[in-house]
Amino acid sequence: MQIDFVSTAAADAAIVAIPVEKDGLARTVWGALDGATLATAAAKAARYTGEAGSIVELFVAQGDAVRQVLLVGVGAGGEADWEKAGGALVARLLTSGATAVTVDLAATPGKPTAKALARFAGAAAQRAWRYDTYRTKLAETAKPTLATVTIAGAPEGTDAAWATQDAVTRGMDLTRWLVATPPNILYPESFVEKVAAEVEGLGLEIVVVDEAQMTELGMGALLGVSQGSRREARILALKWNGAGEGDPLLALVGKGVTFDTGGISIKPAAGMEDMKWDMGGAGAVAGTMKALAARNAKVNVIGVMGLVENMPDGNAQRPGDVVTSMSGQTIEVINTDAEGRLVLCDCVTWVQRTYKPATIVDLATLTGAMIVALGHEHGGIFANDDALADQLLAAGRATGDLLWRFPLSPAYDKIIDSPIADVKNVGPRGAGSITAAQFIQRFVDSGVKWAHLDIAGMVWADKAGPNHDKGATGYGVRLLDRFVADNFEG
Repeated sequence: MQIDFVSTAAADAAIVAIPVEKDGLARTVWGALDGATLATAAAKAARYTGEAGSIVELFVAQGDAVRQVLLVGVGAGGEADWEKAGGALVARLLTSGATAVTVDLAATPGKPTAKALARFAGAAAQRAWRYDTYRTKLAETAKPTLATVTIAGAPEGTDAAWATQDAVTRGMDLTRWLVATPPNILYPESFVEKVAAEVEGLGLEIVVVDEAQMTELGMGALLGVSQGSRREARILALKWNGAGEGDPLLALVGKGVTFDTGGISIKPAAGMEDMKWDMGGAGAVAGTMKALAARNAKVNVIGVMGLVENMPDGNAQRPGDVVTSMSGQTIEVINTDAEGRLVLCDCVTWVQRTYKPATIVDLATLTGAMIVALGHEHGGIFANDDALADQLLAAGRATGDLLWRFPLSPAYDKIIDSPIADVKNVGPRGAGSITAAQFIQRFVDSGVKWAHLDIAGMVWADKAGPNHDKGATGYGVRLLDRFVADNFEG
């Protein structure tokens, strides 16, 4: 989607969108548009009030022609309201046959801030993302036609605000592609190839660790997950030195199980196809690193993605096996479908030994229990530092990638003590998300600030949202980019 900013709307624009504040229809400035009185009356008859994201479509006389006008509600005029409006506008026109729309801010008495308008434009571009790669018989009326959104009368500072939103959108596009791509196309090696190609030229240092190197490093936990698959595991690290040379202050670590059958503890067949998105944490890390590099963020960050496929062949890991992690801690594998934490623990150890970050945030589609607890409205957050938790919660509220905090406690830690090893990889049914977080915490070095985001319910949606259609959401990129901007960039 092309987003253009111009000073004034073209007089011959065929389709015009006019933002309307909550209960602000009477204050709307119609300017040169004919038929304003009739159009206003029609909108009132439709009980249109300007709620954020609401749209009324009108046709008004313009000389000898007819102009299509869309009244787009921006609610109270906050950033989130303008975001809803941008997404709603594109959703309405994307497959309508229209190729362009002009958003005329001159008609809106309450002008948006530069950041609010950038959120509007970002949502418009994000809502246009589609994954039609394998659809060979798509009806003409279902094909996207809208190509350009032109915004007239943007306030000062919009260019800079849009540059950030554009970078985040590009990062979200990568995340969504990774999450949506079928598992026969996306597996550890092809994940690495795709991400490397996507970030080429952005200044990111790329590090790849293969299975031979993992074996030398003693990554028995991660390799145990991979051993049932014909696809070799990989660790992909993207290092961004936006603040100059030196170790990164922050590490982002993502679970990248490109397909999860559950292994020998195999999942039910119904719905197993969804497990192509079990790499959503790694996808979010890849998209965030692309966004940070694209906007030249003034921070040193490393993004680490543990990439494996969990399959149940004759060499697969068994329930009851004991593996030795890179940290030296031994793990009794009770359930091979609790594999994500086995991947993460070795990645966390690796990044600490290699780069010594002061703060680690890991993201994973880790537990079904998180969906039971929070549905698809919030991701869960666990943290060993209250200030870090507050920073992430604030970033979630600011961007719409919402989080809800859960507890950590030694009482839960005891549940995963093993009678024959240092720890077992799963506890009883109760508190499943908490014990998973407690497991990862055991591999975090003393003095390191750490947060775990369980985003199992957030990376894929069965219904459209303000900035996404059904399918891959791109969750996590906006959250992490804002978290970095607010807390790590001077």
